[in-house]
Amino acid sequence: MELVNKELKYKKLIIGLSVAIPLAVAVLFGVKIEGYDFTFLPPIYATINGVTAVLLIAALAAIKKGKIKLHENLMKACIALSASFLVMYVLYHMTSESTPYGGEGAIRYVYFFILISHILLSIAVIPLVLFSFVRALSNQFDKHRKLARVTFPIWLYVAITGVVIYIMISPYYVH
Repeated sequence: MELVNKELKYKKLIIGLSVAIPLAVAVLFGVKIEGYDFTFLPPIYATINGVTAVLLIAALAAIKKGKIKLHENLMKACIALSASFLVMYVLYHMTSESTPYGGEGAIRYVYFFILISHILLSIAVIPLVLFSFVRALSNQFDKHRKLARVTFPIWLYVAITGVVIYIMISPYYVH
Protein backbone atom coordinates (compact mmCIF):
# COMPACT_ATOMS: atom_id res chain seq x y z
CA MET A 1 0.00 0.00 0.00
CA GLU A 2 2.86 2.37 0.86
CA LEU A 3 4.43 1.99 -2.62
CA VAL A 4 1.08 2.73 -4.30
CA ASN A 5 0.71 5.95 -2.28
CA LYS A 6 4.26 7.05 -3.14
CA GLU A 7 3.68 6.32 -6.83
CA LEU A 8 0.46 8.35 -6.77
CA LYS A 9 2.24 11.23 -5.01
CA TYR A 10 5.07 11.23 -7.54
CA LYS A 11 2.64 10.84 -10.42
CA LYS A 12 0.76 13.97 -9.37
CA LEU A 13 4.03 15.86 -8.85
CA ILE A 14 5.45 14.77 -12.21
CA ILE A 15 2.26 15.65 -14.08
CA GLY A 16 2.19 19.00 -12.28
CA LEU A 17 5.80 19.74 -13.22
CA SER A 18 5.24 18.50 -16.77
CA VAL A 19 2.49 21.08 -17.18
CA ALA A 20 4.01 23.86 -15.06
CA ILE A 21 7.46 23.92 -16.66
CA PRO A 22 6.35 24.48 -20.28
CA LEU A 23 3.69 26.97 -19.13
CA ALA A 24 6.23 28.87 -17.03
CA VAL A 25 8.66 28.96 -19.95
CA ALA A 26 5.92 30.24 -22.27
CA VAL A 27 4.88 32.93 -19.78
CA LEU A 28 8.47 33.96 -19.05
CA PHE A 29 9.11 34.34 -22.79
CA GLY A 30 6.66 37.26 -22.59
CA VAL A 31 8.60 38.88 -19.74
CA LYS A 32 11.42 41.21 -20.78
CA ILE A 33 13.86 42.44 -18.16
CA GLU A 34 15.96 45.37 -19.30
CA GLY A 35 19.45 46.25 -18.15
CA TYR A 36 21.02 42.80 -18.12
CA ASP A 37 23.26 41.30 -20.76
CA PHE A 38 23.05 37.53 -20.97
CA THR A 39 23.93 37.34 -24.65
CA PHE A 40 26.90 35.16 -23.70
CA LEU A 41 24.60 32.30 -22.66
CA PRO A 42 23.61 30.61 -25.98
CA PRO A 43 27.01 28.97 -26.61
CA ILE A 44 27.08 27.86 -22.97
CA TYR A 45 23.67 26.25 -23.01
CA ALA A 46 24.35 24.72 -26.43
CA THR A 47 27.49 23.18 -24.93
CA ILE A 48 25.41 21.90 -22.03
CA ASN A 49 23.13 20.19 -24.57
CA GLY A 50 26.16 18.62 -26.23
CA VAL A 51 27.59 17.40 -22.92
CA THR A 52 24.16 16.01 -22.02
CA ALA A 53 24.08 14.03 -25.28
CA VAL A 54 27.54 12.58 -24.62
CA LEU A 55 26.63 11.68 -21.03
CA LEU A 56 23.38 10.04 -22.14
CA ILE A 57 25.34 7.80 -24.49
CA ALA A 58 27.90 7.10 -21.74
CA ALA A 59 25.07 6.23 -19.33
CA LEU A 60 23.63 3.77 -21.84
CA ALA A 61 27.05 2.18 -22.31
CA ALA A 62 27.52 2.00 -18.52
CA ILE A 63 24.24 0.19 -17.89
CA LYS A 64 24.89 -2.23 -20.77
CA LYS A 65 28.19 -3.10 -19.04
CA GLY A 66 26.42 -3.57 -15.70
CA LYS A 67 27.92 -0.45 -14.13
CA ILE A 68 24.76 0.54 -12.29
CA LYS A 69 26.21 3.21 -9.98
CA LEU A 70 28.02 4.91 -12.88
CA HIS A 71 24.80 4.83 -14.90
CA GLU A 72 22.87 6.34 -12.00
CA ASN A 73 25.44 9.12 -11.51
CA LEU A 74 25.55 9.92 -15.22
CA MET A 75 21.75 10.11 -15.38
CA LYS A 76 21.65 12.43 -12.36
CA ALA A 77 24.25 14.60 -14.11
CA CYS A 78 22.07 14.65 -17.26
CA ILE A 79 19.06 15.77 -15.24
CA ALA A 80 21.13 18.50 -13.53
CA LEU A 81 22.52 19.65 -16.88
CA SER A 82 19.05 19.74 -18.44
CA ALA A 83 17.74 21.78 -15.51
CA SER A 84 20.67 24.23 -15.76
CA PHE A 85 20.08 24.49 -19.52
CA LEU A 86 16.46 25.41 -18.87
CA VAL A 87 17.38 28.12 -16.35
CA MET A 88 19.96 29.67 -18.71
CA TYR A 89 17.64 29.42 -21.71
CA VAL A 90 14.84 31.24 -19.88
CA LEU A 91 17.26 33.82 -18.46
CA TYR A 92 18.59 34.56 -21.94
CA HIS A 93 15.13 34.92 -23.47
CA MET A 94 13.89 37.11 -20.60
CA THR A 95 16.75 39.57 -21.13
CA SER A 96 17.38 39.41 -24.89
CA GLU A 97 15.33 39.73 -28.02
CA SER A 98 14.72 36.49 -29.90
CA THR A 99 17.03 36.02 -32.86
CA PRO A 100 15.21 35.43 -36.13
CA TYR A 101 16.64 32.75 -38.37
CA GLY A 102 18.13 34.34 -41.49
CA GLY A 103 18.67 31.31 -43.71
CA GLU A 104 16.85 31.13 -47.01
CA GLY A 105 15.57 28.42 -49.30
CA ALA A 106 15.32 24.77 -48.35
CA ILE A 107 17.60 25.15 -45.32
CA ARG A 108 15.00 27.44 -43.75
CA TYR A 109 12.46 24.59 -43.83
CA VAL A 110 15.04 22.20 -42.40
CA TYR A 111 15.77 24.66 -39.57
CA PHE A 112 12.11 25.11 -38.68
CA PHE A 113 11.45 21.37 -38.84
CA ILE A 114 14.32 20.76 -36.43
CA LEU A 115 13.26 23.67 -34.19
CA ILE A 116 9.59 22.67 -33.98
CA SER A 117 10.32 18.98 -33.41
CA HIS A 118 12.93 19.97 -30.79
CA ILE A 119 10.44 22.18 -28.92
CA LEU A 120 7.61 19.63 -29.01
CA LEU A 121 9.84 16.75 -27.93
CA SER A 122 11.49 18.85 -25.21
CA ILE A 123 8.03 19.26 -23.69
CA ALA A 124 7.21 15.55 -24.08
CA VAL A 125 10.52 14.42 -22.58
CA ILE A 126 9.89 16.10 -19.21
CA PRO A 127 7.42 13.51 -17.85
CA LEU A 128 9.30 10.68 -19.59
CA VAL A 129 12.56 11.58 -17.81
CA LEU A 130 10.86 12.15 -14.46
CA PHE A 131 8.84 8.92 -14.56
CA SER A 132 11.92 6.95 -15.68
CA PHE A 133 13.94 8.45 -12.84
CA VAL A 134 11.28 7.78 -10.18
CA ARG A 135 10.87 4.18 -11.36
CA ALA A 136 14.61 3.61 -11.05
CA LEU A 137 14.74 5.23 -7.61
CA SER A 138 11.83 3.09 -6.43
CA ASN A 139 13.54 -0.09 -7.69
CA GLN A 140 10.91 -0.74 -10.36
CA PHE A 141 13.61 -1.66 -12.84
CA ASP A 142 11.39 -3.54 -15.30
CA LYS A 143 9.10 -0.50 -15.62
CA HIS A 144 12.15 1.78 -15.69
CA ARG A 145 13.79 -0.16 -18.55
CA LYS A 146 10.58 -0.23 -20.58
CA LEU A 147 10.06 3.52 -20.28
CA ALA A 148 13.78 4.33 -20.67
CA ARG A 149 13.74 2.65 -24.09
CA VAL A 150 11.30 5.36 -25.20
CA THR A 151 12.79 8.19 -23.16
CA PHE A 152 16.42 7.75 -24.20
CA PRO A 153 16.11 8.40 -27.97
CA ILE A 154 13.79 11.36 -27.42
CA TRP A 155 16.07 12.94 -24.82
CA LEU A 156 19.11 12.30 -27.02
CA TYR A 157 17.34 13.88 -30.01
CA VAL A 158 16.43 16.96 -27.94
CA ALA A 159 20.02 17.31 -26.69
CA ILE A 160 21.58 16.91 -30.14
CA THR A 161 19.08 19.14 -31.94
CA GLY A 162 19.66 21.82 -29.29
CA VAL A 163 23.27 21.97 -30.51
CA VAL A 164 22.23 21.86 -34.17
CA ILE A 165 19.76 24.73 -33.66
CA TYR A 166 22.45 26.82 -31.99
CA ILE A 167 24.91 26.15 -34.82
CA MET A 168 22.29 27.03 -37.44
CA ILE A 169 21.14 30.27 -35.77
CA SER A 170 24.48 31.48 -34.36
CA PRO A 171 25.46 33.49 -37.48
CA TYR A 172 22.34 35.60 -36.95
CA TYR A 173 22.91 36.59 -33.30
CA VAL A 174 23.37 40.32 -32.84
CA HIS A 175 26.49 40.90 -30.77
